[in-house]
Amino acid sequence: MRSNHTRALLEALLVTFLWSTSWVLIKRGLDEIPALTFAGLRYGLAFLVLLPGLWRRRAEVCALSRADWGRLAVLGLVFYALTQGGQFLTLQHLDAIPFSLILSFTPILVAVAGFFTLRERPRRLQWLGIAVVLAGTLLYFSPFAALRGGAIGFLLAGGTLMANGASALLGRAINRRKTAHPVVVTGISMGIGAVCLLAAGIATQGIPTLSVGGWGIVAWLAVVNTALAFTLWNRTLRVLSATESSVVNNTMLIQIAALAWIFLGESLGPVEIVGLALVAAGTLLVQWRRSRTEPPSTEGIDRHATPS
Repeated sequence: MRSNHTRALLEALLVTFLWSTSWVLIKRGLDEIPALTFAGLRYGLAFLVLLPGLWRRRAEVCALSRADWGRLAVLGLVFYALTQGGQFLTLQHLDAIPFSLILSFTPILVAVAGFFTLRERPRRLQWLGIAVVLAGTLLYFSPFAALRGGAIGFLLAGGTLMANGASALLGRAINRRKTAHPVVVTGISMGIGAVCLLAAGIATQGIPTLSVGGWGIVAWLAVVNTALAFTLWNRTLRVLSATESSVVNNTMLIQIAALAWIFLGESLGPVEIVGLALVAAGTLLVQWRRSRTEPPSTEGIDRHATPS
């Protein structure tokens, strides 16, 4: 039993590392591939990889009601077309480190939204976490830190944050119904989102000509960082508690900062490092309390993961 827990923990750490490396690969790939088409190719290819799993559950797919298809279509539009498409667009205009910091507000946004939509009152530890995150953010973007990125980048980041929060709430609502297996939920919603991304990308940005290296980045992101990573993450959620998953997922902020510093040349000063540490600690406090009051979930996005 202990070995299963250790393996699940190591797999979860591997998944977050893969998702963190996606930010570096996306920034590299954007030099050659238009953002929306890039996102559409990634998730379209990942959907093809997941098709055998959907085929094995074809009876369950055929049994879905019209309402179930509608919910999955909305999830595909919000989580993939808007959130993931927004991420690719934002990384064209904003450095990876400040963008990942902005996205770390997702659990706080969900906690606040849950107060109004689900009547879930944040507890004192959550309010403390929110305060710590705000303090860390103010420190990171203080006059002492270099603010990199234009206004359009921060506007896109804000929109992506809103879409990410909405997808977390929507994903939780869908999986609480337990009308479909996570493979079905992931595969169908991803396929719908990928089609929308590809259509929007080709319509607005044309059909790109990719080099061998460009196709290599797309293939790695689709097969390893998406299809494999989603499968591993969902498997770890069968063993790890919500608190453990939140702690592991929270390391992405630090991982992305380190990878961006090493591979993208994004510098970090002492003040910015302290700010990032405070944000990571604050989001952990918010998620820690929520994980003790919410039922376990079977879908990766329900635990406020920010897959990339």
